[in-house]
Order: sequence, then structure tokens, then C-alpha cells
Amino acid sequence: MRETGCRRPDTGRNRGRGLSVSELVRAALAEDIGPGDVTSRLTVPARVRAEARIVARKSGVLCGIGVAALVFRTVDPRVRFLPRLKDGTRFRRRAELARVSGPAGSILAAERTALNFLQRLSGIATVTRRYVDAVRGTGTVILDTRKTVPGWRALDKYAVRCGGGRNHRCGLYDMILIKDNHIVAAGSIAAALQRCRNARIPVAVEVRTLADLREALAAGARRILLDNMPVARMRAAVRLVSGRCRLEASGGVTLANVRQVARTGVDFISVGAITHSAPAADIALDFLPLR
Repeated sequence: MRETGCRRPDTGRNRGRGLSVSELVRAALAEDIGPGDVTSRLTVPARVRAEARIVARKSGVLCGIGVAALVFRTVDPRVRFLPRLKDGTRFRRRAELARVSGPAGSILAAERTALNFLQRLSGIATVTRRYVDAVRGTGTVILDTRKTVPGWRALDKYAVRCGGGRNHRCGLYDMILIKDNHIVAAGSIAAALQRCRNARIPVAVEVRTLADLREALAAGARRILLDNMPVARMRAAVRLVSGRCRLEASGGVTLANVRQVARTGVDFISVGAITHSAPAADIALDFLPLR
């Protein structure tokens, strides 16, 4: 698979596929602020300006700092957002991630939405880095899946890249992945692969047994996903393939066993948990004493 790199997500519309980041930000702000922040409007004088620190309560990997800046800018262009670290950077507990200054009411109105983006994306990046670190030196690549928050896929997958992982297919349109239900509907692995013989995008097929694997190889599969195979069977699969195609392991992978899976010799390991179960990073916004 081609390395996409830890680059910023597109803030414009992504070729008509899903909401752009700026649209997500506006929708999130509309959901949270609605007709107005009544608490800040009643308790904070309009003239009060404030300075705040975005700080880490625990260590992790940063992701979403640009999205957080966009949140504050969308609420009030007068708010100044100064990042201290770049996305993809490891941070320690108590690290200052950014400094925010401007009208106090505007900072308070943007706070929760900005932190929601920053906490979720940094959480994904942090968990991804743990998996990447766990397989370091094996040559195996950690991949994500399509198990993302609806509407957030571009951001969730960006967070995976920031954590050092790579992206699997973005959707149903950019890669053919023949799974068990496709095989049932087509009649067999060979029949399903035959129907994809002229495809101009990558093709992979899912197998669960060594017999399935032999059928896929005989049908000319160039990439095979080993679905929920025990480690011993994965080792046998790697020996059977002997470099004739790329192998991906998926299903039942945890931090406790990911290195063992990688040492079987598979090329890729896809892990849904890095996006669907990553805990939010512990990040907060603290006002400094007013001058």
C-alpha cells in the first residue's frame, strides 16, 4: 500500500465524498452553541479578554491541532490560536499544546467543541502509535479499517497516519475487498475473483481456512486477508503463500498479541479498535489569571 504520510486533512469538500472538515466544525458548533452560550453571555462581560492554555493531563500523540484552531477561528476571528506542537508529535503529561487568547466569551463558546476534536483525534493517534511501536522491527504495517464515526472518516484516518499507521481503503469505492458474504453471493472464492479480473483498483479476498487460501491462490489472488485465524494457522498460511501474494491479518488483534501476529510474517495487520475503541486523550483548556 502507498504511504500517505501525516499530512493535514482537507478543509474543502473531499471530491464530493462526505463533509469537509470546515463543514463538520460548523455542524458541531451549531449543535453545541445553538442560539447562543447563555452561561457565558450572562456571567462574562463582553469586554473581558482572556488567555488560556490547552494542556495534556496524560502523555500521548497529538492530532487535530489545526482543527481546534479552526473551531476557535470559526467562532470568532479575533481569537488568536498559537500551537506549541505539530500533529504527530508525542507529548508528555502537563505539556502545553497550544495557547489561546481573545474575547473570553468566544473562547468559552468554542472550548468544548475544540476539545472534542482534539481529544478524539489525539486518542486515535495515541493508540495507533502503541500498536506501531509494538510491531517495530518486524516489517509489518498497521492499518485502520472503515470502523470510523460516520462523517468523521477523513479525520479518523488522518489521526491513524499521525500515529504512524497507514490507511486501508477509504470506502467501498477505492478498493475491492471480497468478504464472506460476497463469496456466498458469488458462489465461491474463485467465482468472486473471476468477476473482478478486469478491475482497475486493488483487489483483496478474505479467507478463514487454509483450504480457502489455496483456492484464492489458485484463482490468482494478489492480496489475501486472513480473517480471525489462530496464530499457528497464520504461520502455516505464510509458509503456504511463500511470498506469492501480500497477506493481511485481521480480527481478534489486541496490543497483547499484535507482535505475535506480526512475527508470523504477515505484511499487514488491520485493527478496527484503533478507531472504534480509542479512548479520548485527556486534554483540557485552562484560563490563566486575568490581568
